[in-house]
Amino acid sequence: MTDDGLLKTPLHQWHVDHGGRMVDFAGWSMPVQYTSIVSEHQATRTGVGLFDISHMGRLRFDGAGSAAFLDQLLTRRVVGIGAGLIRYSLVVNESGGILDDVLVYYLTEPCGESFHMLVVNASNRQKIVDWIQGHLTPEHGVRFEDQTTDTAMIAVQGPNAIRLVEPLVDTPVAALKYYSGAVTQIRGAPGIVSRTGYTGEDGCELIVPAADAATLWEQLAEDGAALGLQPAGLGARDTLRLEAAMPLYGHELSEQIDPYQAGLGFAVHLKDRHFIGHAALTKSKEAGDWPRRVGLQMGGKRVAREQFAVLAAGEVVGAVTSGTYSPTLERPIAMAYVRSDVADVGTELEVDIRGRRVSAQVVLLPFYRRHRT
Repeated sequence: MTDDGLLKTPLHQWHVDHGGRMVDFAGWSMPVQYTSIVSEHQATRTGVGLFDISHMGRLRFDGAGSAAFLDQLLTRRVVGIGAGLIRYSLVVNESGGILDDVLVYYLTEPCGESFHMLVVNASNRQKIVDWIQGHLTPEHGVRFEDQTTDTAMIAVQGPNAIRLVEPLVDTPVAALKYYSGAVTQIRGAPGIVSRTGYTGEDGCELIVPAADAATLWEQLAEDGAALGLQPAGLGARDTLRLEAAMPLYGHELSEQIDPYQAGLGFAVHLKDRHFIGHAALTKSKEAGDWPRRVGLQMGGKRVAREQFAVLAAGEVVGAVTSGTYSPTLERPIAMAYVRSDVADVGTELEVDIRGRRVSAQVVLLPFYRRHRT
């Protein structure tokens, strides 16, 4: 821990030594930026961005009952996931409110034994651990372990990311499909590589023992210099995910919002199964009259921030959840929840920015979509 009681990732000292501006994020001391957010953002879009995401929770499940147990907790079907696959899913309460959005992995060890893993948001890790422990019984036949502080997680993102990582990983990373992964060797140490990310770019995420994190990070930074690599902090991670319209817990997601409102119906499998919140989500899907998450393209140069009111014909119809100046699009963008009758693409709205109404148009999400070769 730091002197002020914050948790430190295994890469904390590197961040401090290389000019990272450290902030409190969900109880962790994390770099918000090293140089500038725009520079780090653009490096990720054009070369490679290197992100320490070790603050994310990593929860492992072993035992024959793991799939069935997780199937009762997650909105997306876990039973039947093929080995090596990863799914985006949600944990909801009985009312259908979102407790967290997660990735569920199903991987196989070299010895042939399989396990499941959840990657959860740092701000929700203890909540989700408590939720799991509150529902897990010996009869489930599951061994549960929180491996967050024993491991590190590094995101390597951008058009040159796979080229950078491939020589360091025994698994052919370029052959991995999006949302798949493998247990492998990374620089000779045991690890996990996954074709996942939170930036809208191609890339991968690496999980290694905490003791091996610094040498891996340093080699990535050194080898990536010729590929346009920059270490990137939480600031660029936020502008990148916003351009890609990826929701962030505490902004677009909360216990007061259900998956259908958030536009995440693809991550809910209702048919032929039961999970916590199933009944509430069945009713919500049938009702369909909830506020909806939309993208807003702002007029002018002023940025709409969280909780700014959204108006139609002078009437408040919703609120902004996230807003930024988009370095890629070179204009302000935002996401918001608005009434369903004003949520159609092309609808003209206004946002109250500190007492001044600024024009905004509902646009198709995501704001940015990478070119796929």
